[in-house]
Amino acid sequence: MRAASMDRTAVEELYDERIDWRFKGMPGESFGRTVGEFLAGRPKLFEAGFVGPLLVLDHDALEHNLRTMSEWCAQQGVLLAPHGKTTMAPQLFRRQLDHGCRAITAANLSQLRVYRAFGVSRVLLANQLVDPNGLAWLAAELERDPEFSFSCWVDSVQGVRAMTEALAPCALSRPVDVLVELGGEHGRTGARDPRQALEVAQAVADSPVLRLTGVGGYEGAMSHDLSERDVSTVDTYMARLRELVGALAEAGHFRGLDEVIVTAGGSSYFDQVTEALTAPWPTELPVVPVLRSGAYVTHDDGLYRTMSPFGRKHRLSGEERPFRPAMRVWSQVTSRPEPELALLTMGRRDVSFDQELPEPRIHRDRRGNTRELAEGRITSLADQHAFLSLPADSTIEVGDWIASGLSHPCTVLDKWTLIPVVAGDEVVDLIRTFF
Repeated sequence: MRAASMDRTAVEELYDERIDWRFKGMPGESFGRTVGEFLAGRPKLFEAGFVGPLLVLDHDALEHNLRTMSEWCAQQGVLLAPHGKTTMAPQLFRRQLDHGCRAITAANLSQLRVYRAFGVSRVLLANQLVDPNGLAWLAAELERDPEFSFSCWVDSVQGVRAMTEALAPCALSRPVDVLVELGGEHGRTGARDPRQALEVAQAVADSPVLRLTGVGGYEGAMSHDLSERDVSTVDTYMARLRELVGALAEAGHFRGLDEVIVTAGGSSYFDQVTEALTAPWPTELPVVPVLRSGAYVTHDDGLYRTMSPFGRKHRLSGEERPFRPAMRVWSQVTSRPEPELALLTMGRRDVSFDQELPEPRIHRDRRGNTRELAEGRITSLADQHAFLSLPADSTIEVGDWIASGLSHPCTVLDKWTLIPVVAGDEVVDLIRTFF
């Protein structure tokens, strides 16, 4: 299956952007220089003038995670359309596509517009799209670029009618591909039962501007832990997803298709999803199984360290090469107002706090000596400060640097627009995000 493509020239043009005050943490000496010019000087993280707090990505960890996920998916016989909302970084999209990803997944129209600005050729919108203005833009984009492949969810007859009414005046030369989304009780979007899903599919069949090409869903909306109950809930949901594919096929909704997309899979249960998607299908049904996991690129030191199948025992065979956390934020000790308290120059404006608090990992003193930080924990965050609890005899001083591991990349990366990638202490890339 051919991987998606993107406009490599547009990505390279990011290196022509000039660095200035818009990009927090960047050295003042870099202002006015292009990204490419700055990188050509092979800057060192603690010598080039960066200021804290500063989010950095580890080059080797990124490459390890990209390669590990790509090889595992190939071994298991499943394709990957990673959720781009995790990073919103075209440079990282390019790396993902270089590792064979079928598509990039989006969650809303604004994200889709970013993808198209960089020429991403195949996009899966894992959501309904019923806004008339958005659909008019989409129709124009499909007509402008015959190579652009797009599909989105539908989960109600009303939504299908809204799409049809909005697209009817657009004079499309090809239909818009849609997938019936299966949800579940107390979940998020998606048809709640097979009867409703079949009604949605029939509404698509009756629409002159839509084409049904598969079934989609998201098991993470049903479970949030690793208890036996949560794991069982995911298995039950995936069984229902398979049953829906069979029911739609039996009703003739996939007749004549070269491929039937069946997709699920966040970053927590993709082992169970893969097991379900790659189990035998009827020979006459050309199922293409697609995962949408996105957080694997950076992994983390919190949520996904616990929840990712590559951070715990998983069901499917394959070489065990756990993902590596690639995110780290450096901040300085700005105050030691009490013997057992230090204040760091990072806060809720810089790091995630929706899942778990940052974990202090490395201490670098003002003389450049580094050590793993065995003592101390961050107890709370203010807007611009982190409260680091320490033993009274800690050697950490005002002006020292602390590197902290982070949880949940989706709510870290959206706080940064230009992110250094480091190999050792050398900055080897600057990643531009577009949230």
